[in-house]
Amino acid sequence: MTIELPALPWAEDALAPHLSAETIRYHYGKHHNAYVTKLNELIAGTEYAGQSLERIVKSAKGPIFNNAAQIWNHTFYWSSIKPAGGGKPSGAVADAIEKSFGGYDAFRKALVEAAITQFGSGWAWLVLDGEKLAVVKTPNAETPLTGSAKPLLTIDVWEHAYYIDYRNLRPKYVDAFLDKLVNWDFANQNL
Repeated sequence: MTIELPALPWAEDALAPHLSAETIRYHYGKHHNAYVTKLNELIAGTEYAGQSLERIVKSAKGPIFNNAAQIWNHTFYWSSIKPAGGGKPSGAVADAIEKSFGGYDAFRKALVEAAITQFGSGWAWLVLDGEKLAVVKTPNAETPLTGSAKPLLTIDVWEHAYYIDYRNLRPKYVDAFLDKLVNWDFANQNL
């Protein structure tokens, strides 16, 4: 089975002005696509050929893991954002945030802190860890998918996710993610 680049869940320009079509073209069309191309090269003729992406992420090491996890993380990220998203959550995620963090403001503070303090490249995640929600950050291609926590949503904090639109202002990008882009419907589905 060849690993394929999944379609975006919205048009390239649908997130503007918060994420420009140019950012999406580079992030999705160049970076995400490059991981897919490289992974297919790496797994050709190996035990991983024909396996699902999740299975590869959970069992591989080194370059195969890095490329597979980046594909999975990016695909998850595209669903974590949507046009006219953002703001406070509703539904089961809102209830779980209240129970786990004591309210949205405490949750937001924890997620922003994780996203802006991730040294170098990586990800900030809202996860279900046992019976409670938690915020975690992972470097590089690391992902909660390889552990026991269940990912609910993620913020990509690799520079290619925001540099065209926000330059070196990662905190401004994180605010735009939470205020204008986050897809709480996706998080509720995952919960």
